[in-house]
Amino acid sequence: MAGIVKRFGVGPGARHGEKMTKSDEQKWPDTLWIVRHAESAGNVARDLAESIGDPHIRLKTRDVDVPLSPLGERQADAVGRWFGALPEPVRPNILFSSPYVRALETSRRLSDASGLGLVPVRDERLREREFGILDGLTRKGIEARFPEEALRRAPLGKFYYRPPGGESWCDVILRLRSAIGTLTRDYCGERVVLVCHTVVVLCFRYLLERMTEEGLLEIDRARDVANASITSYEFDPSVGRHGRPALKLFNFVAPIENEGTPVTTEPDAPVRAGTAPEAPPKS
Repeated sequence: MAGIVKRFGVGPGARHGEKMTKSDEQKWPDTLWIVRHAESAGNVARDLAESIGDPHIRLKTRDVDVPLSPLGERQADAVGRWFGALPEPVRPNILFSSPYVRALETSRRLSDASGLGLVPVRDERLREREFGILDGLTRKGIEARFPEEALRRAPLGKFYYRPPGGESWCDVILRLRSAIGTLTRDYCGERVVLVCHTVVVLCFRYLLERMTEEGLLEIDRARDVANASITSYEFDPSVGRHGRPALKLFNFVAPIENEGTPVTTEPDAPVRAGTAPEAPPKS
C-alpha cells in the first residue's frame, strides 16, 4: 500500500477492530519484523578457522554468495512455520531481503514454510556491513597482517571505526535511514519482514528507538544476535506526536527452540587498545 494511511475510525492501521480516534496520520508499517539470516556456511567456516588457529576463513565463494548451512536451513524453516501460524490478520504481507545469498535463502525458506507465498524484494541497503581489507580474516589473521588497524581503531571505537575499503556502523546507519524512508513512504499500515544481518539488526534498533552510541553498544555487549532471531516492532499511536514503532521482541528464538533446532550465534571478537579489531563476522 503506497501513500499515507489516516487513522480515522477503523482502517488498515486499526488492530483487531479497535476504533482509532487519533486523527494524526500514520506513516509507519503496522508491524515490522527484523530477522537475522539463519546460520550460514560462513559461520561454520569461521568457527573452524578460529578453532584451529587459521588466519583465513576458508570459503570457495565471495562473501555475498555464501549459502546457508544445513542447520541454517532448518532454522529458517522453523521461523517460517512460526510466521505461518500467526492469526491471518497479523501475518506478514511484505518481505524484503538483503541480496546476500544467505539472507535470500532464509527469506525464501521462510516464505515457503509459512505458506504465505511472499516473494522477497531484494534491497541492497539491507546488506552486511562491508569489512574492506579485513574481510575473510580471523582475529589471528588481522593481528598478523594489519596490526596498525588496531591502533587506529582504539580511539574511535566500534561505532565510528571504518576499515580501509569497508564501512563503520555509522555508514550502515546512513543507508538504513534511506530504507526507513522507503518504509514510511510506501508501506504505511503494512506488515513487513526484513531479512538481514547482525549489524543491520542493531542499527535498525538505534534508528527506530533513537538511541545513543552508548545505548547501542551496551545492547551489543549484553548479548549476541542469534541466527534466525526475530526483532519486532508494532506501531503505537500513543508514542510521540504521530505515533511510532514500539519494540515488542528482541533476539526472539522461541520458534527455533520450540522445534528442538539448535540456536547459533556469531559474536564479534572484542577489541581493546593494542589488540586487533574484531574479525569480520560472517553474518
